[in-house]
Amino acid sequence: MSEAVPETMSETGNRSLKRVGIGAAAVALAVAAFGIGSRYWSDHELAQWTDDNAAPVVTPIMPKRAEGGDGLVLPGNVQAYNSAPIFARTNGYVSRWFVDIGDPVKAGQVLAIIDAPEVDQQLAAARADLQTARANQALAKTTAQRWENLVSRDAVSRQEADEKAGDLAAKSAIANAATADVQRLSALQGFTRLVAPFSGVITSRSTQIGALVTAGSAAATPLFTVSDVARMRIYVRVPQAYSGQIKPGLAATLTLPEYPGRDFAAQITRTAGAVDPQSGTVLVELQAPNGDRALKPGAYAQVHFPLHGTGTAVTLPASALIIDADGTRVAVLGRDGKAHLRKITIGRDEGNLVEVSAGLTAHERVIDSPPDALQDGDSVRVAKPGAPADAGK
Repeated sequence: MSEAVPETMSETGNRSLKRVGIGAAAVALAVAAFGIGSRYWSDHELAQWTDDNAAPVVTPIMPKRAEGGDGLVLPGNVQAYNSAPIFARTNGYVSRWFVDIGDPVKAGQVLAIIDAPEVDQQLAAARADLQTARANQALAKTTAQRWENLVSRDAVSRQEADEKAGDLAAKSAIANAATADVQRLSALQGFTRLVAPFSGVITSRSTQIGALVTAGSAAATPLFTVSDVARMRIYVRVPQAYSGQIKPGLAATLTLPEYPGRDFAAQITRTAGAVDPQSGTVLVELQAPNGDRALKPGAYAQVHFPLHGTGTAVTLPASALIIDADGTRVAVLGRDGKAHLRKITIGRDEGNLVEVSAGLTAHERVIDSPPDALQDGDSVRVAKPGAPADAGK
């Protein structure tokens, strides 16, 4: 009986150890399952947070219908009625110049004189060649006439007389060529005197006494520029939506920043009659008198046209515009929650506010201050009222 007790205690200890092992294994499994579950939910929440924040937060605005206003105002480029750059037509050195920038000149007035000794020598040689050719021509003519008289008396053969006549024709051709060469060099020598092609004002001078001038060089700069500023041309690009109201004879006014409060009268003289596919505008030319020379070539002006709106024009803040290599566009918020880039035509630019004459309606939502990286078809999130547009970026 004394041996049965140890066996019972041994079995009891073995059962206890098994229970402890099973419990420890269960606890380990529970801890492992909890860790795996925590990591899974953390990864899931991170992925969800990443997806939510991948779409930028934007603020949509509604365009407003444009009012009639005071007409159409567009930038214009003022140019001289006629402008001629004066280049040298012969090689040489500037010996004298007589006018400078701002000087008035008359048609045919000498602006500068070029010293061209090579041309002078070539002309002298050509005149000597012409004298020789004319002397040979005169001799050949006398000889041909004498031989023609001898033929009539059967003193010489017809062949010999024809040879003398042919020699006269050849000498006459040589004399004509020499005459043409003298005329060419005479004209070239005349180019040593630079003259004004019309009355106007000298607007540029880029030469000095002793300066070498080379004719026919692609890199040559004009020695002078003569501009007729008695009447000015103004070029304006009018959006297509307003081009139907642009007619020759329509009166307009100009304003320049250097003359605040002063208006200059102008009149439309012609239009290109075609829409530029790159800008969607029509080139228009106006003319304005310039008796006091207040208008300057190359100046910037604001041109005021007495036109009315198209009825579909809307206004937007300038912050909604996207201006890049593809032109001027806006990002329209679609019902699918995505941004769609739309090309528009600007009818009037008032600085912080622009008038869109084509490409947009008043019923579409436009994204204000669109992100620089926004692409067509990107998903976006609408900012909550009162929240900044860049929240969550």
